[in-house]
Amino acid sequence: NHFLLVPGVGAQGGNLDEVVANGMNKNCGLIVNSSRGIIFASKEEDFAEKARIKALELQQQMSELLKQYL
Repeated sequence: NHFLLVPGVGAQGGNLDEVVANGMNKNCGLIVNSSRGIIFASKEEDFAEKARIKALELQQQMSELLKQYL
């Protein structure tokens, strides 16, 4: 099995739907990176909670896409 590291989803404008549709198959998985989109979800005192929410949203979106494409 092989995996591809996919940067650029989130703050850099990468589209998770397009990444999975074009890069995912039964022989190659994807490791999706969305660091800035998560850790900079807020500049306010609520940054930790906003980062948590953003990470959970991305995880849920990935879970739905995996069901669709695998």
